[in-house]
Amino acid sequence: MPIGTAFHPRTSALCESMSWRDWAGYFAVSTYEVHHEREYNAIRNAAALIDISPLFKYRVSGNDATRLVDRVITRDANKIAVGQVVYTHWCDGEGKVIDDGTVAHLGPDLYRWTAAEPNLRWISQNALGLDVKIEDISDRTAALALQGPTSRAILASCAETEVPVGSLKYFRVTPGRIGGIPVEISRTGYTGDLGYEVWVAAERAVELWDWLMQAGRPYDITPAGMLALDVARIEAGLILLDVDYVSAKKALVPSQKYTPYEIGLGRLVNLDKAPFVGHAALKREAKEGPKRQLVGVEVDWDDLERLYDEAGLPPQLPATASRVSVPLYRGGTQIGKATSTTWSPTLKKMIALGSVRSGMAEAGTGLDMELTVDHQRKHVRVAVTRLPFFDPPRKRA
Repeated sequence: MPIGTAFHPRTSALCESMSWRDWAGYFAVSTYEVHHEREYNAIRNAAALIDISPLFKYRVSGNDATRLVDRVITRDANKIAVGQVVYTHWCDGEGKVIDDGTVAHLGPDLYRWTAAEPNLRWISQNALGLDVKIEDISDRTAALALQGPTSRAILASCAETEVPVGSLKYFRVTPGRIGGIPVEISRTGYTGDLGYEVWVAAERAVELWDWLMQAGRPYDITPAGMLALDVARIEAGLILLDVDYVSAKKALVPSQKYTPYEIGLGRLVNLDKAPFVGHAALKREAKEGPKRQLVGVEVDWDDLERLYDEAGLPPQLPATASRVSVPLYRGGTQIGKATSTTWSPTLKKMIALGSVRSGMAEAGTGLDMELTVDHQRKHVRVAVTRLPFFDPPRKRA
């Protein structure tokens, strides 16, 4: 049975919808209100406060901490400066992705590593022979994502940091205090917008929540749940484990295993660094090219209207983002699948993340996507498009 995160005393009191989900054994709010519209609008137009404590978190320290990180992830850990955060992934020996997350270089020989799934055993197995200490700090470290255009102003009004919040660069982290509470603030997030993540000792979590909510009132701060986050991350072209790809450790058949090049992470593979887990296999694939690729998909609205009109119905938009995959076709032959689909309130389009054969991955390629209308399976025209769908300049400014 799930348990509450360190912020549960506050999130449970605010969750009017009583809509929860299980995230890594914790209660996570799906939507605070009956519908997630206001929470989504906070992400894009003001500031949203999201409890991300269920992430798995590991502290890696010791003389060989950098060697361990470099041995496991595909990026060059020797190039990660102190105070820098990188988004990365790690693979098995066949070059198939196990998980993705962030690695923050907090100090000399000190890293905080986040993951969606438990990875302590995998990291520890690869630490054989190294002078390194690996701690699971998931339970004792809480975290909040503060995302949206006014997030910087909120933090600037209440945070005392070594690096002023206004000067904190994209994917950088700084220690500091909020209301006297020791925290680490990273300019990271999962919304594709201007945003930050605040890391705090679990026993100080409720105090931190109260400080941020108080500081955020003049800036329309709004607690937001997973339904709003799901829409935002699809607009940003950000993949989700167990939805857009399957961990190599959980795959049941070879087709369920994905390489970084197949899920849009090829740019994060550094083949010139010291050998890492999966290096040889990825070097071969880099030469041959992937057989499938991650793409964006835009639904032809006129064609969607036609399908509903033929059924005597007005167009019906999905109330929430869909995590159910549906086939993609070219000339009647299935060439891939759409994995995450949503109506984008910002773009006023129905969009999806998809996995297609490499020959069909060029932007502008016309495809058909399966769509259920009045309980009947139909095909609606779609077009392949580049990711991300939404990429505002303020994200990096």
